[in-house]
Amino acid sequence: MTIEWLTPDDSDTVAWPALPDGKKGVLTIGAFDGMHRGHQAVLTRTVELAHQLGAISVAVVLDPRPAAAHAYAAAHDGTDMPQDSVDSDALMPVTRRLELIEATGIDRVFVVRYTMAFAAVSYISFLGQMVGKVGMRTLVLGSDAKMGAGQKGDLDAIRNLALATGVFELDVVDDAGPGTTRIPFDWKPEEPTQGGEPSDPLAGLTKAERRTWSKKHHARETRVWSSTNIRYMLAHGRVKDAADALGRRHEISGEVVHGEERGRTLGFPTANLGGIVEGYVPVDGVYAGWLVDLGTADDAEASGVDASGTDATAAADVTRWPAAISIGTKETFSDQTGFHDRVVEAYACTDDWLNLYGHRVRVEFAGFLRPQMRFDSADALVAQLAVDSRAAADLVE
Repeated sequence: MTIEWLTPDDSDTVAWPALPDGKKGVLTIGAFDGMHRGHQAVLTRTVELAHQLGAISVAVVLDPRPAAAHAYAAAHDGTDMPQDSVDSDALMPVTRRLELIEATGIDRVFVVRYTMAFAAVSYISFLGQMVGKVGMRTLVLGSDAKMGAGQKGDLDAIRNLALATGVFELDVVDDAGPGTTRIPFDWKPEEPTQGGEPSDPLAGLTKAERRTWSKKHHARETRVWSSTNIRYMLAHGRVKDAADALGRRHEISGEVVHGEERGRTLGFPTANLGGIVEGYVPVDGVYAGWLVDLGTADDAEASGVDASGTDATAAADVTRWPAAISIGTKETFSDQTGFHDRVVEAYACTDDWLNLYGHRVRVEFAGFLRPQMRFDSADALVAQLAVDSRAAADLVE
């Protein structure tokens, strides 16, 4: 897979690369945050059509997420989101998205820096550039896709444009999966109060009860296979439901740093994630999952793998352990993110002592175990950690 990074200039012009050897393109576009089952369906269809037509499959990936870029601009007099801004609502960084896109078989990816100038381009102008400069002959979109300035490029508008011009075809993928659900319009992360995996609040309700619940919570309809719904589920501890929509366990990654050394003191091998944690951090609580050692930057360099990605040692051997994962919130705000800092500690279920300081690790979530608790003594904490570790090991077997 070939990756090209493109940044619009101040006049919204992008230096789009032409496809080689006069080849035509089957193209799709999106942020692809989370690379959930709906995204996978669209990308898989793009690859299939390209093979059928003898064309090149192309994914235009928008980064940062348009929602994050517009929110930043609204709060900063229309300015673009800086390159080093932290998008704490992103399900995964663009490097991980690219790894998962490559697994679908896409030939080429254009990563476009999503600026306000680019956002102001009409869908007609954008699609004209895709046809004239890139060589697009087929556009593949999901069943609720929109694009262009003011999101005016819905499926009806794009289909009419395709029919009127005759220069490209529109292929719409049925990526709805299990359909829709409803989530509160102004939801906030909420830690479960009971142990065990939280349930869908709408599960088992009659139509009348669902309407009552929706009215009470000012809920809006959202697709089950959507980044918005996955974010909502993770913010309420529903990591199993999120995994169903993603098609794999949700994950975060970061570098292991020296923390308060509680794990060493208490006798549990512990990885504390420090600095910027990549990926959407679920709501506070204790989870079962996996701790995956991705090695150091030197390991990645030696193996010839780019260490900037969340799976830096994808081409090398990795070691993984079942783990009890604790997520808590500090009382003070982070100057960089503007939010309360989150503390992520993964207690590996192993008798071996681990020294992972300076390593990149990935934490995968398999299930919610319990809410956070305060302990009166170190002995009580050790006893609970032992219970959590056994429960985590049992859950991921």
